[in-house]
Amino acid sequence: MERPITLGEYIVENQKDFAYAKGELTALLSSIKLAGKVVNEKINKAGLANIIGKLDKENVQGEIQAKLDIIANDVFIDTLRNRGEICGLASEEMESFISFDETINLDSKYVVLIDPLDGSSNIDVNVTVGTIFSIYRRISPVGSPVTLEDFLQPGINQIAAGYLIYGSSTILVYTVGNGVNGFTFNPGVGSFFLSHPNIKFPDTAEIYSVNEGNYEHFPKGIKKFIKWAQRTDVSQNTPLTARYTGSLVADIHRNMLLGGIYLYPQGSLSPNGKLRLLYEANPIAFITEQAGGKAVDGKNRILEILPKELHQRSPLICGSKKLVNRVENFIDKFPGGC
Repeated sequence: MERPITLGEYIVENQKDFAYAKGELTALLSSIKLAGKVVNEKINKAGLANIIGKLDKENVQGEIQAKLDIIANDVFIDTLRNRGEICGLASEEMESFISFDETINLDSKYVVLIDPLDGSSNIDVNVTVGTIFSIYRRISPVGSPVTLEDFLQPGINQIAAGYLIYGSSTILVYTVGNGVNGFTFNPGVGSFFLSHPNIKFPDTAEIYSVNEGNYEHFPKGIKKFIKWAQRTDVSQNTPLTARYTGSLVADIHRNMLLGGIYLYPQGSLSPNGKLRLLYEANPIAFITEQAGGKAVDGKNRILEILPKELHQRSPLICGSKKLVNRVENFIDKFPGGC
């Protein structure tokens, strides 16, 4: 029986699909893989190591931080800084970006934006969490300190994006703009192996994922879609099954494999949406489109939104194209608030 290909082997064999410096991308993804393995170990031992629970402080988003939020953030910063492939990093957990000005980083051409621990509110109840990352080619001159503009790029400029999902198994999913592939971690040998080649949203969608506790605060078009998804109509494959975990990575991963749609729309509780454009919406939108899906904010393509600040929020509606199109039709037909 032939051995499955490892993540490292796959990246090297497919470097032709990467438009920029081949070896640099390989090294950068290798660094992200290494940091993910460390975070995976921390999560698996969280209860034993007394690192579950919350801290008595908020992050820049105004959210109470979990202990593992800080640990995961530090792991990715230290790993990416020390390996020299990037010149700067912005994280959902930090108010501003970090410039890596050490000698090893001076000639680096890339910046990383990261949500180090997506869904961290689920940690204490042992529900799936993840890491989301996004890679851009810097705009400022190589050799100079990074600038805010290096990070405030539209999603269409991403050269790679992905996520790690820490669940019953640990899986790394990524794209460089030539499809989406998933690699499952084998802790026995310490390597990621190709397990989900060329991921595509199925033609038939089964699932809708939305926090229906906010239903009364949703726009009319979203409410109409939810009621459509719940009705019985065999000709339109409804009702859909409701599945929502509160972990973006977990919901997107499931919906991409089984077929479905994820919705976190704007509403009276979050007039600008709740998810972060740079750390969550953009990388997930890039992956979604590369898997044959669609990602919008209700009116605009996510990847074409021009960010104005590091922690800008955005609505996100993404998943199977037919379902996203249907949501847009409901929004157009039933404009207005709650």
